[in-house]
Amino acid sequence: MESEKLFNEFNAVSSKEWKQKIQFELKGADYNETLVWESPEGIKVKPFYHVDEFENNVTVSTDVADFKILQKIFVHDVNKANEKAKDTLNRGAESIRFSIENENISLEDLFSDLPNETILYYFYLPFLSNDFVTKIESFSKQNKYQITLLIDSIGELAKEGNWFENLENDFAKLNQIATKNSLPFLNINAVTYQNAGANIVQQIAYTLAHVNEYFNRIENINTPITIEIAVGSNYFFEIAKLRALRMLFNILAKEYNHTSDCQIIATPTKRNKTLYDYNVNLLRTTTECMSAILGGANAVSNLAYDALYHKDNEFGDRISRNQLLVLKNESYFDKVNNPADGAYYIETLTEQLAEKALALFKDIEANGGFITQLIEGTIQRKIAESAQKEQELFENGKEILLGTNKYPNKNDQMKNDLELYPFVKQNPRKTLVTPIIEKRLAEKMEQERLSQE
Repeated sequence: MESEKLFNEFNAVSSKEWKQKIQFELKGADYNETLVWESPEGIKVKPFYHVDEFENNVTVSTDVADFKILQKIFVHDVNKANEKAKDTLNRGAESIRFSIENENISLEDLFSDLPNETILYYFYLPFLSNDFVTKIESFSKQNKYQITLLIDSIGELAKEGNWFENLENDFAKLNQIATKNSLPFLNINAVTYQNAGANIVQQIAYTLAHVNEYFNRIENINTPITIEIAVGSNYFFEIAKLRALRMLFNILAKEYNHTSDCQIIATPTKRNKTLYDYNVNLLRTTTECMSAILGGANAVSNLAYDALYHKDNEFGDRISRNQLLVLKNESYFDKVNNPADGAYYIETLTEQLAEKALALFKDIEANGGFITQLIEGTIQRKIAESAQKEQELFENGKEILLGTNKYPNKNDQMKNDLELYPFVKQNPRKTLVTPIIEKRLAEKMEQERLSQE
């Protein structure tokens, strides 16, 4: 009550009065040219947002308090993967995502002494085997493990250029899994779109169209769908992206009588990460994880600062996990649900991104759907066009990556530190469609610097 009395002492200031004051301070400069800027998605961003220009909150439930710190583990050696999982869970990880190379692994060895019931385990499967799915489900029930499978035939087509087998066989197997299996199994790999240079509207629309193909081709999807998405550095836009995606997913799912909310796994993008001045990657991933959390991701998997050029290592993993632990336990990001509600800027961005993405989604559906447009090459061309626009901004110095195209340290030497090849890999092979190629903004500039060391 005291606060109400305090604020009642001040006269309300309308948006018109604010704008007049700003125009006076500009001393003749044009308001729109000076202070209003347009994003790559065609959204005009104003210098301020006011309650009298705002009608309703966008209804999105973002249960930030429930977000899990996710550790990704590649399973090459089962015993080593098991030891790493136990170690990371003891040091703050709350969920594990296993990437499984093949189905000839011992689940008993992989899960030896790992906690059950309280931890959610994801199984990313870059192959399609119904027998292995049955094996995992049986193991899960017998040992009371919570397991979510991540299977994405359309994502395989988009990223690799081929189905696991072919369209007909892939969907026959997926329908069989949907009928006979009780574990969540469908995954939407939307990370590829962001890392390849799609703008935010495209990312949302392509993810929706990707989901819609599954709704159309698989009967009775009764388990939650997982969406893996990459988060960029445009802080407020990325918060709005996740909110808009969840809102549109639920609208679409309702049309198919699918009642489960999507499960969003977010990870920082690779697109803006750099070899040189690599410690700046820590700053980038921190703000990107913040956007993911505030946008309502169910799980956040951080990207190690040295992931581009070093193999998995204990130090990089520990630092990336600790970034999330600081956000959760010291910055209290897990204490407030729906933190973006009522923030006029974020609410407006959410609404505008959702409207533009929905229009693009409808256009994709009117022109044959997502798979058809992948086969025709339309999706790949549109992403390439968006990526080229961003690349030109970077090369012209309008898109800044600190330490790379702004204030570079000429004494940095990286040639002898490369354990991994950090650029686009050439892998000539026969494909059904042109793959969507992930590429970082700084690659050309970095290759030139490496050649001069």
